[in-house]
Amino acid sequence: MDTVLGTRVRPEVLPRSVSEGEVILRVQGLRVWYGSTPALRGVSLDIPERRITAVIGPSGCGKSTLVRAINRMNELIPTVRTEGRVLFRGQDLYGPGVDPVEVRVRIGMVFQKPNPFPKSIYENVAFGLRLHRRCGRRELDERVERALRQAALWDEVKDVLHRKNGLELSGGQQQRLCIARALAVEPEVLLLDEPCSALDPTATARIEALMEDLTRDYTLVIVTHNMQQAARVSDFTGFILGGELVEFAPTQQLFTTPRDRRTEEYITGRFG
Repeated sequence: MDTVLGTRVRPEVLPRSVSEGEVILRVQGLRVWYGSTPALRGVSLDIPERRITAVIGPSGCGKSTLVRAINRMNELIPTVRTEGRVLFRGQDLYGPGVDPVEVRVRIGMVFQKPNPFPKSIYENVAFGLRLHRRCGRRELDERVERALRQAALWDEVKDVLHRKNGLELSGGQQQRLCIARALAVEPEVLLLDEPCSALDPTATARIEALMEDLTRDYTLVIVTHNMQQAARVSDFTGFILGGELVEFAPTQQLFTTPRDRRTEEYITGRFG
């Protein structure tokens, strides 16, 4: 996709510790409706490159809608209507001529419940490559291995790549397999929608450690209902309430000195 230069951002959207050059995704005035029901009400925020940005808020506040709007997954729901802009390296992903399939390759997504295909581990990871990229067998093998290594799964499955079905793995392994599947097509951004909610504490710890490792090469946006998790792993956090972005700030600042009373009430457990 071509990059459009010269995009400007309203100064108040950008936290002080994020420089203009660090921003990879810029959400501007994003509004989403499911039929006549509003889900997002003019959300604007800037997502820095190769950092972890967490999105928190009570159930039904619009967290998942936001990340699904970033890579145009919401468009798969017939009743959804979207207004506003999502700029990826300056280009409006909702602009004319932009292929939503290519958007979803460049901005990958991992869902709340692990969803491996009923195929071998190898074919799970190779699925997107076969669909979107022309690869010879040698390149395919290399990319599958690289993605599994990046997802910290290679050593556990390298001897059963073609023999073991992805559905036979443990819950934590399945989620890392889904992460490897997303990484195989080499996205620049990875969206994770409640990636640990179905996992036990041990598997959760492994996914959190993996997320930190992945920021060497990728930008991560994580939706989580677990505020402790957001505080542990993220660099920036946005708090959404009723479809509105109440506050967006460096994580430590948001959790220790929130600017908005509603943020303080939520993180101290007074509601939600």
